[in-house]
Parts: sequence; structure tokens; C-alpha cells
Amino acid sequence: MTPITDTGTLRDFCAACRSHPYVTVDTEFLRDKTYYPKLCVIQLAFPGTGEDSVSVIDAMSPTLSLDPVYELFSDPLVTKVFHSARQDLEIFFLDRQMFPEPFFDTQIAAMACGFGEQVGYETLVSRIAGANLDKSMQFTDWGARPLSSRQVRYAAADVTHLRAVYEHLRDQLAELGRTDWVAEEFRGLLKPENYDLDPGEAWTRVKVRGASGQALAVVRELARMRETLAQERDVPRNRIFSDDALMELARSRPSSIKQLGSSRLLPRPARKIPVAEAILEAIRNGLRCSPESYPVRRQEKRKNAGDKGLLDLLRVLLKAKATGAGLAPQFIATTSELEDVVAGDPDSRIFVGWRYEVFGRDALQLLKGKIALAGCDDGVRIMRTGPD
Repeated sequence: MTPITDTGTLRDFCAACRSHPYVTVDTEFLRDKTYYPKLCVIQLAFPGTGEDSVSVIDAMSPTLSLDPVYELFSDPLVTKVFHSARQDLEIFFLDRQMFPEPFFDTQIAAMACGFGEQVGYETLVSRIAGANLDKSMQFTDWGARPLSSRQVRYAAADVTHLRAVYEHLRDQLAELGRTDWVAEEFRGLLKPENYDLDPGEAWTRVKVRGASGQALAVVRELARMRETLAQERDVPRNRIFSDDALMELARSRPSSIKQLGSSRLLPRPARKIPVAEAILEAIRNGLRCSPESYPVRRQEKRKNAGDKGLLDLLRVLLKAKATGAGLAPQFIATTSELEDVVAGDPDSRIFVGWRYEVFGRDALQLLKGKIALAGCDDGVRIMRTGPD
């Protein structure tokens, strides 16, 4: 198989894809040296068995435009099938501010079909398609050119087997009456705010323990400054300085370039102008924040409303209900969502639609003390202690 490197050949293949009800999609990209993902390869396959039903597209080719791919992604009559699509969706959204629609994610579908939480592609291919994936090229350099024949075969296999996985899960969802359930999850992934790289929210990804409100304000401003610079330079944020260095700066709060130079963890380039001045300004901005503008960690918002014992009971109930329904617990509710419920969030999605029927109704009853949980030989028994 020869990679597609010109727009004409790509347009012809995408036209062939558009005569089928679905196309499987995967990407290969690099991100170890850049802030934004660098798209290297796109793989596409439509239903069929011949080699002509699969393509490996050299996205780095100077003689190729990806316009035909995006036209295919916009075709409402062709479902675009991915496995664990979030990073792929981010790439396409950042490139063209659009999402492939209609859309299907086999990892999400597998959770709704009882395959467990965050099931891997290799597992699905083995269990559904009865094939074994070659993982020898998993850590290959997809930015190197020309692509080797082994790289091309490896890339093609990812979308070849995905066809059988998709068709099996699609049919199983229909049999279980859960097609609408996963459609709701798919819509949740296709939201621009999921891929908003707002520097002002970068602090939420930094692990902070036992920090005061003012310290958190400094962390926020340092993280904002680092994220902004990383975006401008298109380098990984840790190339500016690491989280450990950020926390050291938030604790020591240097006020001059000389003091900044005594940092043990700050890399040498960050001690020099202009980065050093940006760091000092970020620290000053954090220290100038008024108490009412201090950031509040998510867990801090919950700490007085939540009850760890009740949270543990909700986890047990979730596990029991998920097992009974043949679902992955995380497909129903995440730990974060359970914490919000314990904290009194009335707008949680577990109280809407199918989640309410499967879990939310009993979760409310547990919170009101109207059901109890007891261990038994076959798992957990749910016992009513009062009227609904």
C-alpha cells in the first residue's frame, strides 16, 4: 500500500468513502516537542475487504490539501467512526474549527455494551474481530519521512479492524435499546468548550495541596503565564518550566531576577529576560488579587457539603446498578459527578433520562435514607426502608 500524498488521489478516495454509510478514522500525530498536536498521518477505511477500501494519508505532504477529508467529515450521510476519539477530535477542531459528524466512538459504545471502563482498542479487536494487533510500531516516529512499509501497514490495520468492531457494537446497541444512550455521550464530546485551551484555566491541571487562597492565586497567574507563552512558542508547557518549578515559585515568591536565579527547579532559560520578567509579573499579579477573587478548587467547593461515607455508599450503589445493567460504572457516572451529587448538585446528569432510570432514582432514595445496601452471596442487595 502506498500512502496518499497528493490532493487528487485523496479526493478520489474520499469520494469513494462518501458512497458508503460509514468510514473508520484514525490519526497518528506528535506532541512531545510542540504545544499543539502535529498531525502526521490520517487513516481512512470504508466497508469492504480489498486493499482499495483502506488509505493511509500523508498529512505532512507538501503536495496535499486535507480539504477532501474535511468535506467527507461534513457529509451528513456518512458516519465517522473512531476509537477513543478525544485527541483526534481536538486535532480537527484546532485545525478547522469543526467536528466530524455524524460521529461514533467505539470506546464509549463498548462501555454501554458491557466491555468495561475505558476498554482498549486491542482488546476490542481481539474479542470482536478475533485478530491480534501488531504493536511493534507503537512508538515509531510518525514525523519521519518517507513512511516505511511497516508504518503504513501498521497504520492501516487500525482502521481495517475498526470496521468489524463498529458493526458489532452498532448492532449490539440496537439490540439493547441503547443507541440513544451513546448518541447522548457522543454529543458531549462534540462541544467546542471541551477543546478550549484557555490559559486562565491552566491552574486547574496543577496538583496543589494545602495551599491558601493567596497561594492559589499565585499558582493561577503563573500557570496562566506559562500556558500563554507555551501557546505563543508552540512548545510543551513543561519546556517553559515544570509543575514542580511552578509550585516552588508559588511558595518562595521571588520579587527580583536575582532572587529568581536561586530557584533550584527553574530551568536556566526561564531565569533570563523576558521569561524571568513574565514570571515576576505573574507573581505580583497573584499577590495583588483580592480575597474574593481567589480561585477555589473543585474539591474545596464540596468539602463542607460532602460526606465521604455517603460518597462511598453511592459508589457501592453505582457498582451494583452498573453490574445489573451490564454497563461500565463510569459510563453512568464519574467519581466527580458522584461528589457533586453528595454536595447537593440538583442538576447532575444522573437525574436526567436513562441515567435516572438506571441509577439516579435509587441514588436519590439513598441520599434520602429510603433505601439501604446489604451484602449478600451474589453481590449487593438494595433494600427499601420507606416509601418512594
